[in-house]
Amino acid sequence: MVTLLEAERRKCDFLERVAPPNARVVWGRAEEQPLEAWGVALAKALAPPPVAAEWCLPLVRTGGAAILWVGPSANLGALARAAALLGGGPPEEHDGLVLVPKVAPTPAGFPRRVGVARKRPLA
Repeated sequence: MVTLLEAERRKCDFLERVAPPNARVVWGRAEEQPLEAWGVALAKALAPPPVAAEWCLPLVRTGGAAILWVGPSANLGALARAAALLGGGPPEEHDGLVLVPKVAPTPAGFPRRVGVARKRPLA
């Protein structure tokens, strides 16, 4: 089963029409989802890598990973610092994708409330 998380209702309506039968569409924000519930979180064009990591890593259980699509100018040092604070391991770059393994549970207090990660990134 694949879970598609989208914050905008209009986009959820579209996803519900085109998603395959093994996909479930959830209307909501990452900060409002159950923690450590999924094996993998994938984010494409979501936010700068440290912010995307803060939204994705808390959703992934230990042993899983967050996969982020990043541009050529992505600061992997900043991503590594943010990942370390969130229970993530060193990021591994693979042709425009960065895999961040989840090596420890996310500490209490993450994800921070809605809007804080973008206003005050961890790294």
